[in-house]
Amino acid sequence: MFHGDNLDFLRAMNSESVDLIATDPPFNKGRDFHATPDSLAKGASFQDRWRWSDIHQEWVDQLQDDHPAAWAVIDWSRMTYGDDMGAFLCFMAVRLLEMHRVLKRTGSIYLHCDPTASHYLKALMDAIFGRKNFRNEIVWRIGWVSGFKTQKRGWIRNHDIILYYVMSDAATKRFNKEYLPYPPGYVRRDGKPPTGKGVPIEDTWNCSDGDRLDSLMIKSFAKKTGYPTEKTLELYERIVRASSKRGEIVLDPFCGCATTCVAAEKNGRQWVGIDIWEKAHKVVLDRLKNEGMLHGPDRKRSVHLAFGDIHYTRALPERTDSGETAARYLPTIEKRILPLEPWQKLSRAEIMRELTEAQSRTEGLVMCARCGRELEPPFMELDHIRPRSDGGENDISNRILLCRPCNGRKGAKLTMPGLFDANRKAGWMQDAALARQARALAKERYEEVRYRRRWPAVDTTGNLFD
Repeated sequence: MFHGDNLDFLRAMNSESVDLIATDPPFNKGRDFHATPDSLAKGASFQDRWRWSDIHQEWVDQLQDDHPAAWAVIDWSRMTYGDDMGAFLCFMAVRLLEMHRVLKRTGSIYLHCDPTASHYLKALMDAIFGRKNFRNEIVWRIGWVSGFKTQKRGWIRNHDIILYYVMSDAATKRFNKEYLPYPPGYVRRDGKPPTGKGVPIEDTWNCSDGDRLDSLMIKSFAKKTGYPTEKTLELYERIVRASSKRGEIVLDPFCGCATTCVAAEKNGRQWVGIDIWEKAHKVVLDRLKNEGMLHGPDRKRSVHLAFGDIHYTRALPERTDSGETAARYLPTIEKRILPLEPWQKLSRAEIMRELTEAQSRTEGLVMCARCGRELEPPFMELDHIRPRSDGGENDISNRILLCRPCNGRKGAKLTMPGLFDANRKAGWMQDAALARQARALAKERYEEVRYRRRWPAVDTTGNLFD
């Protein structure tokens, strides 16, 4: 049980170390949530409100440079919904990228959400996990319709969405199908009594379906902890049984009142829970005790606690996988062997400033390094010379400023010579000589930056200064 920001802990976990992720993150509901008084989760609360001003520039740089498809979803959400959805998706994207990295090739992920952002999250997960790895959109009916809800005009919303993705077809082959008991009086079409395991469960998990009663839904009302967004234990037990095997590792990066952790423990799985709520570890212990699964003496509490095989810590784990930045099967980002040198540590904004200044021949205009057009800086975009998909790095030596049409045509796959051919065919070339000049000036600036940052105590004339 890790206590702290889940991004830090996810980044500290080994690649391909988890078999199943089942998690219930914030939904971007634009409101605050509080636990019920006099409950196990008393005092628990969180804000499900998002502002673009709270987003870290490091996240934006990472997404724009290395994951343009994910960034496109975020950019689209800001235009169609607003900055709050863009901020929420940015927060989720950097964490989903780490979840993708830590999942095994045979792993699966279930992401709980609701119609507020489910369609945006699905597009984001398509960009990160791959649209071909989408398996199901599970509809979970929340409960019986109350008298208060029946007063609402229009269709009454009474369901959540669970997005189910796999890492590969190998995960699908491991799926353990779940069944509901045959209803009383059920017979086959030939009139004979049934002989199978029951009725296979579909992707709509409802209170009832004809004469078939799903007991999971009836139990959904028996919430025990009072945590503001708690889900039923039986719901997550079904997920754990279906997509993992005994002894495997289940992860919930937003574990809250630890429903996923308890479901994993009940079904013989190892588990990892992460939450920023300071009482999350106490609730998981109380719930395990209530379920009769926690045995042995209650040891003295300290910064690091151990209750039998249950460990609680605020310290980040130490990676033992050489710190690989991506799982091997990702389309591919080469692992950097040597540490970054000072001149390679410029931020994306700093690189933009350096190249905007370098590629300017006419005051207020910047030369495109591929078509030679001179445009105002807002119409220029930063791109990689050698694509990231081919192992290109993010430092200034591999960056160039292109006009928006050239950058859009280049995409994530074309090289600079390939873009030249595409521009020529499209009739987009303006001035090849100016384009060459822009590339030469960018290279000069890269050499200057490398000299300046590598030997900061030496000025451009070679004289030492204090």
